[in-house]
Amino acid sequence: MNEASREAGAVGRNAHHSGVGAWVDHHFYSLVASLGRFLGRPWSSALTVGVMAVALALPLGLWLVLGNVARFSGQVQQSREIGVFLKHDVDTAGAQALADRLRGRNDVAKVELRTPEQGLEQLRAAGLGDAIDALGDAAANPLPSLLIVTPAGDETLLASSLQTLPEAALVQHDALWRQRLDGWLRFGNRVALVLAALLGLGALLVVGNTVRLDIQSRREEIAVLQHLGATDGFIRRPFLYLGAWYGLAAGALAIGLLTAAAMALRAPLAALAASYGSDFALGGFDAGAALCVVAGAAVLGWFGAGVVTGHFLRQTRPTDT
Repeated sequence: MNEASREAGAVGRNAHHSGVGAWVDHHFYSLVASLGRFLGRPWSSALTVGVMAVALALPLGLWLVLGNVARFSGQVQQSREIGVFLKHDVDTAGAQALADRLRGRNDVAKVELRTPEQGLEQLRAAGLGDAIDALGDAAANPLPSLLIVTPAGDETLLASSLQTLPEAALVQHDALWRQRLDGWLRFGNRVALVLAALLGLGALLVVGNTVRLDIQSRREEIAVLQHLGATDGFIRRPFLYLGAWYGLAAGALAIGLLTAAAMALRAPLAALAASYGSDFALGGFDAGAALCVVAGAAVLGWFGAGVVTGHFLRQTRPTDT
């Protein structure tokens, strides 16, 4: 009954010291006492924190994957150009003049001219040199001049506008794959939201059950405090902080697990992206996002403990009065 004696002493002090000071003192006492109970049962606390961390890490990991896919999609969209193949009767000077004219448009960010000779060299670099040499010097270069246009605004409208150019023979632009990718990203975000709700409820039940067991082990202490006139808020406070400690530790562990997973995948993913000529790197949670996750997990633990403790007090208070 040492815990009950200390709580009873706190009740007595509150009877003599009113105001903000007593409220702050008991919050500080509840914070420290709940941390002691959390650390005093390492195996039980570790199991609870581990289950909560896994439940939190699954939706967070899905959101992290979707965020990286969206970031990669954004990079691809920004670097995706519109190819304008010019007619064969447009010489290099005419192609250069058209490129200069397009650079002056507000909906165009960049224009690169690729001459037929440059296109032929690219084919050689792609491994078609033997086939080109087999045609002989007499074979005329069949490649047209190509303008690679980077849009500055709506690229669909820009592509439609470029198709009206009299010098254009073919405008290559495909936005259907991006629309499908955006649809999959929206679906993935909805799946992550549903998964977060379900697993968040699971984490809430885990911390609630753990706090319930702690309440059951302290029924006699709580009864003493109720007979001494302690309010429900006074009795509930240590359990709220205990739930917050569980959530805080679970959120930190979830971030640690996801960080370790990202570090394990970052090198092979970077090598795979480099093989495609991309410098894409897997991103993780920044400091602000990690703090938000940990704080949110602490609030989740606080709320779960509050629900269980409130239910217990509603059941016991009438019988003791």
